[in-house]
Amino acid sequence: MCELIEKIMKGLKKNVELAIILIVAFAPLFATAQQKEKKRKHEFYFSWGYNEEWYTHSNVHITQPSLGNNFTFQNIKGYDHPGWDGQLFTKALSIPQYNYRIGYFFNEKKGLALEINFDHTKFIFGDNQIVHVKGTVNHNAYDGHLLFVENDKPNADSSSYYFLNNGANFLLFNLVKRWHLIATKNGSVQIDGLAKAGIGPVIPHVQNKFFDQQPNDEHFQLGGWNIGVEGALRVTFFNHVYIEYTNKFDYARYSGLRIYEGTAKQAFGTYEMILNLGLTFPVGKKSE
Repeated sequence: MCELIEKIMKGLKKNVELAIILIVAFAPLFATAQQKEKKRKHEFYFSWGYNEEWYTHSNVHITQPSLGNNFTFQNIKGYDHPGWDGQLFTKALSIPQYNYRIGYFFNEKKGLALEINFDHTKFIFGDNQIVHVKGTVNHNAYDGHLLFVENDKPNADSSSYYFLNNGANFLLFNLVKRWHLIATKNGSVQIDGLAKAGIGPVIPHVQNKFFDQQPNDEHFQLGGWNIGVEGALRVTFFNHVYIEYTNKFDYARYSGLRIYEGTAKQAFGTYEMILNLGLTFPVGKKSE
C-alpha cells in the first residue's frame, strides 16, 4: 500500500505540474471569470484519450469442481500495461490503454450531464511473483506457493499466468456536474471543473493458466460490475475543442469469469490518471 501511495503521489506531482503550466500559459488571456452565455440550451461532447493505472492488492478465488479445486491466490499484485508510451503511433489507436467519453449536458444552467464512460484498462498478474495459494487442490488441502510469469503474451508451455490484458474494461454510466471556473473575455478559452460518478458493468478479456492445466479459451464477457468517481479539469478552445485531465478512483468486482473447467472471481480498487482530447457542440433550442 505504501508503494501504491508513493506512485500515486509521484503521478499527481507530475500531472499537477502539467496543469499549472497550462494555466500559467493561458493566464494572460483571462481578464474575467465571467462565463460567456451559451447560445443553445444543451451540449453534446465526445473525447478519446489514454490512461495509466495503479491497482490495490487483491485475492483471486478459483473454483474448478470437476478437478476438485477450490482455492485462492492471496494478496496478489497487479500492474497495468500502458502501451501508449511506446506504441501510440506505431500500432492501432485501440491497442494501448485507451478511453472514451460520450456525454450530453441536459441542463446547461445547473451544469448537469449524462455520460457513457469507458476505460480500456489492462490488469496483469505476473512479474515473476511467487504467490501464496490456499484451499483445496485435486481434492486435497493445499497451502503453498506458485510462481506466476512476467511475460504478458504467454503460450501453452508457459508457467502459471492470470491476465485481463486485453482489458479489465470499466464501463460506467455517469452523472456529471460542471462548474465554469474562468474564461477569456471573448470566450475563446475557458476552464471548467467537472465531477463524475457512476456505476456499470465490467467487460473483461479473460486469459489464464494454472499449475499444469491447459490454458483457458481467451474471451470477452460481461463479468461483474464497477463503480467510479472522478474529478476533471477541462480546457476548451473556441467553444469546440477541449483537453481534459482526470483523476479517477474505481472499484470493480469480477465474478463468473470463465476459466479452464471452472470460474474465477476477484475484486480490486484502481487509481487512474487520464488525458483526453475532445469535441463539444451546442445543440437544442436557443436560450432566451
